[in-house]
Amino acid sequence: MYSAIAANKRNTFFIVAGFVVLLGTLAVLWGQASGNGSSAIWIIAFVFGYAIFQYYMASSIAIAMSGAHPIQKSDNPRLWRIVENLSITEGMPMPKVYLIQDPAPNAFATGRDPKHAVVAATTGLLDIMTDTELEGVMAHEIGHVKNYDIRISTIVFGLVSAVGILADFAIRMAWFSGSNRNRDSGQLQAFLIIIGIVGWIIAALIGPLVSAAVSRQREYLADASSAQITRYPDGLASALQKLGEYGKPMRRASTSMAHMFINDPVKPGLTERLFSTHPPIPKRIARLKEIGSNF
Repeated sequence: MYSAIAANKRNTFFIVAGFVVLLGTLAVLWGQASGNGSSAIWIIAFVFGYAIFQYYMASSIAIAMSGAHPIQKSDNPRLWRIVENLSITEGMPMPKVYLIQDPAPNAFATGRDPKHAVVAATTGLLDIMTDTELEGVMAHEIGHVKNYDIRISTIVFGLVSAVGILADFAIRMAWFSGSNRNRDSGQLQAFLIIIGIVGWIIAALIGPLVSAAVSRQREYLADASSAQITRYPDGLASALQKLGEYGKPMRRASTSMAHMFINDPVKPGLTERLFSTHPPIPKRIARLKEIGSNF
């Protein structure tokens, strides 16, 4: 189990590092095209500034998009007690607990660190899960918080979005520079078009692939963390089995926050697609069974 956690952390680091290298290359190309090397610094500053903005606003955006509302212990003692006990077990601050009025069984976690964490579950999840299964699911979400998964996924999402903005800006600059017929302007226009196309490829194709790969690694890591926290991998394995059988799209599902949920809220059952943010449920269950054999 510990080797699986270490491997997932290592893979995520290499994936994010590779994406940052791509961003740096794009910034250098932009500087060369404009004839002003210092512009690369401003481009990098914009990209990371936008990512930081996303980093601080992600929780509020996710809560609003999901339609989740905060609860107290008296509103749902069962869910509250499970989250509270898991937090005490891990010696971490108890995250804020939210409930989503939706029959589709699902749950997610958000927050930039354990002190600003949120966990949410749908009414559909509470309806079909036993206490042991629900504990496994919420331990999975606590695992995301403990491992700072939301921080990584939010930064990646912010970087991808920023590159998309830059690509659009480059294309617009190329369009306006085309009105000038001199040779230098023509070369600049060609460079800007190339940069815009490269940026679009990163934002529309490479970015989502990176984001999905990071998310899949983090899902495996959160599953392993759940097993570590509860010392009972079969609880989460059984919960995942139910999610595969009863899963259906959420009413207010959004692809932009699909990576936050324990199960794909948009197209459950199609997790083997290239851009999926979730590993196939059978593979997750198999890993949990393997982890359980090592206890």
